[in-house]
Amino acid sequence: MVITENDLWEALGTITDPEIPVLSLVEMKVIRSVSVGDDRAHVVISPTFVGCPAMDMMKSEIRNKLALFGINQISIETTFSPPWSTDMLSRETREKLRLFGIAPPPHRGQSLQEDLAQPVRCPFCSSEETILESPFGATLCRQLYFCETCQQSFERFKPL
Repeated sequence: MVITENDLWEALGTITDPEIPVLSLVEMKVIRSVSVGDDRAHVVISPTFVGCPAMDMMKSEIRNKLALFGINQISIETTFSPPWSTDMLSRETREKLRLFGIAPPPHRGQSLQEDLAQPVRCPFCSSEETILESPFGATLCRQLYFCETCQQSFERFKPL
């Protein structure tokens, strides 16, 4: 059986992000490229943050998934160029975040301060009557907000 890059992309698309289980590493654009030849595969990944604590876990999941194809030599390269950005997230991925209860990040503007100062829409009721409770949520890439309209706490994915 000939294994194609498309086969690998499809398989890797089933690996969920360890911190956002409704999104795959492919949807998060953590997996940048995949190549396959003979019994070897090469995957290029980019963490959302330098020093991401989930990188070893993600690499292990990638190796395990590709091993199911009988691939013996799997190399995983980490790149920071270009750096990962929330602007890489598709409209569909942003909507999945919202439906999961995480306010999606705004598209990056000229200044991070301006981006962070934009009103944050509640993922539950769509109100912009929200208050920043903490600049840090469950992970470094999220902030904690409170909606004054529906009285729900929620996280927002920071624009990076």
